[in-house]
Amino acid sequence: MYFSKLFIPTLKESPADAEVTSHKLMVRAGMIRQLASGIYSILPLGLRVLRNVEKIIREEIDQIGGQEVFLPSIQPAELWVESKRWDFYGKELLRIKDRNNREFCYGPTHEEVITDIIRKEVKSYRQLPILLYQIQTKFRDEVRPRFGIMRGREFMMKDAYSFHADEKDTQHTYHQMAQAYTNIFNRCGLKFKQVQADAGAIGGSFSHEFTVLADSGEDEIGFCEICGYASNLELAESKPPFPNITPSIQQDLKEVETPGKKSVKEVAEFLNFPERQIVKTILFENENGLVAGLVRGDHEINPVKMKNLIGCEWLHPAEQEILAKYPELHSGYVGPIDLKLPVYADHEISVLHNFVIGANKPSTHFTGVQVERDFKIEKLGDIRTVRADDPCPRCEKGTYHVKRGIEVGHIFILGTKYSSAMKAVFLDQQGKENSMIMGCYGIGVGRTAAAAIEQNHDERGIVWPRNLAPFQVIIIPVNYSNEELKNVCDSIYNRLKEMGIETLLDDRSDRLGVKLKDADLIGIPLQIIIGPKNLATRQVEIKTRKTNESNLHSYPEIIEDIPNILKGL
Repeated sequence: MYFSKLFIPTLKESPADAEVTSHKLMVRAGMIRQLASGIYSILPLGLRVLRNVEKIIREEIDQIGGQEVFLPSIQPAELWVESKRWDFYGKELLRIKDRNNREFCYGPTHEEVITDIIRKEVKSYRQLPILLYQIQTKFRDEVRPRFGIMRGREFMMKDAYSFHADEKDTQHTYHQMAQAYTNIFNRCGLKFKQVQADAGAIGGSFSHEFTVLADSGEDEIGFCEICGYASNLELAESKPPFPNITPSIQQDLKEVETPGKKSVKEVAEFLNFPERQIVKTILFENENGLVAGLVRGDHEINPVKMKNLIGCEWLHPAEQEILAKYPELHSGYVGPIDLKLPVYADHEISVLHNFVIGANKPSTHFTGVQVERDFKIEKLGDIRTVRADDPCPRCEKGTYHVKRGIEVGHIFILGTKYSSAMKAVFLDQQGKENSMIMGCYGIGVGRTAAAAIEQNHDERGIVWPRNLAPFQVIIIPVNYSNEELKNVCDSIYNRLKEMGIETLLDDRSDRLGVKLKDADLIGIPLQIIIGPKNLATRQVEIKTRKTNESNLHSYPEIIEDIPNILKGL
């Protein structure tokens, strides 16, 4: 491809609204342009990158027996009502009506559509398992779209769905898919972690995320470098407390005045107690009303872990307008004694003695509090958020490292959540009717490309991993109008094309400095720079974008070695 023929509207300055590196550089490199909030046009250079991601995905998913389909993006409301997600999914679901006033949605995901197909076509265990996938545009009406194509409202996604006759077969495909994802992200040149994760609105019983490590990531993950355990911080396990040892002196419950002291820090300083001996009571709302969660003062409650402990559909921190309906609840002084709400507690509370809690009266706390003696707990469990340097829950020597990351892939075992609701059944060997067991597997195509930039860039621009780069080689002549230089450039270009190497020839009349800056910005892995002085000694300059190192090589011999040079990048 000739640079002058390719639509690459590069920019010198970053857009004012861009917050992260990938957004800035994809706009500057002429890869994307915003149409509306969270909605982007993908320009030729950007599309070449996305097609490279798609190619890798297709090769790996096909390898494990996946069959590609293409499903409608507009989905009838009836399917979502049937699966019970029409109301549950919330405002992220873009709902529309056709001319006949029938309700539809723009698909954020395709569990309902694929289940509808399979329930109509599959009747026997002999037809299972089935693994279908697609690469298609999705839409989720994010409340705050940002970070360019990393968190847009409209985005490209690979979503795959598997259907099985039994749990063992489901697990087999799940592990196959996990390995395929590992291969995909390795081939994309990414540093990533496979972590335990919450299933969220998709639902299901078992789930892992594939998270690219990057300071700009929205997610936090905790991992142990000794045993390899890793989890999204939403689910990262805390180590169980040591067995309960009753102190020699068990204090009596005592009511003390704490005038205006609401925060853990204020109460701890006022009463001269360590923060670990203060117990916070946090109020949440779910589909059944208000509930209370208890956690040590030096820790934070994890709402996802608490939701899973309760077993509720959803859980949110109680809003102030909700609390206003309960005059007996005094903000900053709520505690579990005589509280007319279900109380759930982190497992560390079970080994605390003589601690401090709110007394459900303004400016008042209790000291000398004992579990069981003074209040009852509905259920104990691990509901706190882990921190860096906390002990690893899986091994004796390791501690948590906590880093930010970008979720690029997510795999789920859905069980029979959708097949039961939508009556996707099959007859087993005994002729008995069973619900199919399902798996669901997603990869953000644009997210993967953006995450690669977050991990691979410098002050000059993008440094693409070889397999994702829009071109592998760029030929940069000092002056393409020079007949001798033009002939050499054309000869190299044609030879690289014959070798199957995607090559960009910068045939523009711009100054060399402009061409070099654009080449660095775009991030093509290998630059071949051709000038009259070097050519006079039968040499060309080759620069590696990753290291920014340049060396002179004999021409034309070096051209035949370009494939080997690229393999080493």
